[in-house]
Amino acid sequence: MTGKTAPAAKKPAPAAAKKKAAPAPKEEPAPKEEAGPAPTPAAEEPPAPEHPPEQPPAPTDEPAPVPTEAGTEATPAPAEGSPAPPAEPPAPEAKPEKPKEEPPSCPLSLAVEEVSENSFTLTWKAPEQMGRAGLDGYMVEICKDGSSDWKAVNQEPFLSTRYTVPNLSSGDKIHVRVMAVSASGASIPATLDQPVLIREILQLPKIRMPRHLRETYIRRVGDAVNIMIPFQGKPQPEVSWTKAGQPLDTNRINIRNTARDTIFYIRQAQRGDSGKYELTVRINGAEDKATLDIQVVEPPGPPQNLKLVDVWGFNVALEWTPPADNGNSDIKGYRVQKSDKKSGKWFTVLERCTRTSCTISDLIIGNTYSFRVFSENICGLSESAAIASGVAHIEKTKTTYQPEKITQRDMMEPPKFTQPLTDRTTTRGYSTHLFCSVRGFPQPKIIWLKNQMEIREDPKYIALIKQGVCSLEIRKPGPFDGGVYTCKAVNPLGEASVDCRLDVKGEI
Repeated sequence: MTGKTAPAAKKPAPAAAKKKAAPAPKEEPAPKEEAGPAPTPAAEEPPAPEHPPEQPPAPTDEPAPVPTEAGTEATPAPAEGSPAPPAEPPAPEAKPEKPKEEPPSCPLSLAVEEVSENSFTLTWKAPEQMGRAGLDGYMVEICKDGSSDWKAVNQEPFLSTRYTVPNLSSGDKIHVRVMAVSASGASIPATLDQPVLIREILQLPKIRMPRHLRETYIRRVGDAVNIMIPFQGKPQPEVSWTKAGQPLDTNRINIRNTARDTIFYIRQAQRGDSGKYELTVRINGAEDKATLDIQVVEPPGPPQNLKLVDVWGFNVALEWTPPADNGNSDIKGYRVQKSDKKSGKWFTVLERCTRTSCTISDLIIGNTYSFRVFSENICGLSESAAIASGVAHIEKTKTTYQPEKITQRDMMEPPKFTQPLTDRTTTRGYSTHLFCSVRGFPQPKIIWLKNQMEIREDPKYIALIKQGVCSLEIRKPGPFDGGVYTCKAVNPLGEASVDCRLDVKGEI
């Protein structure tokens, strides 16, 4: 069989004569396109059956052409090793189609932020679905009310979610839509429900003074002053600056105004730039004013007329007057320092002394001291100090020691018990203590008695006295250790005694 279907003859050839059929052009064997052999009339012999798919072709060395009636050669046999074409070619395998990437979803929350006489500004949020390829940007299209001609405003996609549509005519009604664009296509457009009317929206002028500029703005001499003050108003307001009712010196102060703010700039501030500046924003007779108070400061000068007023004992008194130049700022205080002539080093004695006088104490006898004072303001200490003209020498004062007369007091006292003995009950075999306290001078001698018999060097009893507290320990008492115990204190001035009863019970 050949890879292509032969042209149909006028009469279908019988099976015996099929071998002499005109061969097709020589091509590689290919699966037959038809589902089976062409149908033949019922009167004629059916065509010879084809080789089954499992039967391999007979091997031949060289396929020879078979002569036919038309004088042409038959189709050559398949080459060695090549399988015979099947009777019914298998259906072509369907290749899995690559899933088509979905475009991004619609942008969200499309809204008009601002409208002017020839433009309007849109804002929106990014879509929830960006797609696999990611978002290339957004396209904005507009259409005049009553028309269906949509025109793209931007030529290339952009990623910002805010866009201003310019070059519009006042009074026009504009429909607008925004689409998210990616490599897989454009999203469903987000549209506004109502067209945008291009008209000027009047807004009264209003200065929004920053909080830190509502108080005095302080800078040092030589620093740059760069202040931006925002304002609002439509149409664009007229902005003017004055100082003490006079226009500003443009050689020193630069002013730059935009539609939303004004910038006040001084490259290097000087003390003469201090003062109150008035900002006025005006629209067609309506205006708003604000005051900017600028204070340019520098370190103060040193105090004046520093004098050493007095020296006594270990103390020195100083006085001075405020500096002639306070640096365009209030004096916060004075720093007082001392220097010992031996070391020559300066040490701070007082910081931020608010008065113009002070007393320095705890100076060392025999040393000679010098003193100086700095003034201080918001910028810091003065560059130089005021130095006292004189020095203070701390001399040793001559004193005579006179001992204090102390009256003699008679401390002799006979013994006296301040805490008596108390009756006790104890258990047989458990040690117990008896306590009392006594005073007297000289220290009295303590004697312990049991049933009026003095206790002498008995290991069962341990007697102690410490700071007037007398104690008697009875170690593991038995029934015979019960009775009346007496503590007697004796000194040359007399004696005293206290007693108590001790009961010893049997074991429980």
